Amino acid sequence: MKIHVLTTGGTIEKVYSEQTGAVVNVVARINRYLEMLRLPETQIEVTPLMNKDSLEMTDGDREAILAAVRERVAEGPVVITHGTDTMVETGRMLKGRLGVVGYPVILTGAMTPLGFERSDGLQNLTESLFAARTLGPGVWIVSHNQFFDVDGVRKDRERARFVGTV
Repeated sequence: MKIHVLTTGGTIEKVYSEQTGAVVNVVARINRYLEMLRLPETQIEVTPLMNKDSLEMTDGDREAILAAVRERVAEGPVVITHGTDTMVETGRMLKGRLGVVGYPVILTGAMTPLGFERSDGLQNLTESLFAARTLGPGVWIVSHNQFFDVDGVRKDRERARFVGTV
């Protein structure tokens, strides 16, 4: 099975900058972590779209995500790594504009960057790849061993996780 992974940045791909003392988006890092996974009978195609915090995403950035998903979703599932702050917004835009899709479109991210102690990034990435093989068509958010339709989810900042709204 072929799974398309589109990277957009967000916390999952942030790194610590010794120069500034801040955690920032610099370069896509997903390939390094995908290489650690055992994914028999799965072909992963990674396409970096951008590398920015989702709070800095523009309508043009979301249009680029939509165009990239449209190009790929007829061939197989799509996993999008995305910042958690506006993930639901992007997911709802995709659901509203894509129409009927034949495969799942999954958004995932992390509350703590990949490579940091206690990061949830690799778990969420791995679960998203599994969900891409098992969920039905639609637009989903996958995080912390749960999946949600984008119309029934919100980020709970106090608990640092997504929760259902229905």
